[in-house]
Amino acid sequence: MSQQPEDTLSAVAQLLTVMAALRDGETGCPWDLEQTISSLAVYTLEEVYEVVDAIESGDMQQLCDELGDLLFQIVFYSRIAEEQGRFTFADVAAAITDKLIRRHPHVFPGGEIADAGHKSEITADQVVVNWESIKQAERTAKALRAGGSDTERIASVLDDVPRALPALERARKLQKRAANVGFDWSEISPVLAKLKEEIAEFEAAIGNESSERAMEEFGDILFAVVNLARHSNIEPEMALRGANQRFENRFRWIERELYARGKPLEETGLSELDNLWEAAKLSGL
Repeated sequence: MSQQPEDTLSAVAQLLTVMAALRDGETGCPWDLEQTISSLAVYTLEEVYEVVDAIESGDMQQLCDELGDLLFQIVFYSRIAEEQGRFTFADVAAAITDKLIRRHPHVFPGGEIADAGHKSEITADQVVVNWESIKQAERTAKALRAGGSDTERIASVLDDVPRALPALERARKLQKRAANVGFDWSEISPVLAKLKEEIAEFEAAIGNESSERAMEEFGDILFAVVNLARHSNIEPEMALRGANQRFENRFRWIERELYARGKPLEETGLSELDNLWEAAKLSGL
């Protein structure tokens, strides 16, 4: 049963109260009191992946629970920042509200919440173009606020692509940002050709037994694969997660099959394992 707006506000207020109690210097939780903004980062990443797992499982109750855990992370950061006199949870909510209004002028033409409710004829593609234009203006303003030399104040289209992102996702975002200003191929054939070129350069590097160059070339292969995925409208992170799951399912099938035969996995030859792998695939895994 969905909550009414006033119930939602009450639930958020209760959550903030619980967080304040956990961080109380006299009666709070010792573990929560030890945490810092830096120490929470690893837990935040873990919670994000658990949200993704819940989405993939299709379990809406699990998703609700995991989103709550992720919300708690935001409340936790906000509480620590409030204790340091930096910002509050209300500031976080206000900042994203202002940003959404600013980036959706077709929904809020006057720049106010009250302006919503008028039908717009803008297309989804136009929304994306406008969104990137507005974000670039924000990057330029941010660079100017930072001060420094004229060169340092140049706003790059690659600004604010988080370095902490998983490498595959960061590669996709970097490529997408560059593509938005025309640095991209218009068809898939040169993308495939580039991937083949990078594989050939990797083969040359391992042939020369150059480990440093091999690592660089292998990185270029992965970057080219991400580019291929992007041109194919495939999310590389999700594709790899799917491949991981298929590998796990098939390998577990092999383990169960060998167990049923009374044969240890370690004593099974590669040829037989390959045959079992193909059998696992034929089983639908």
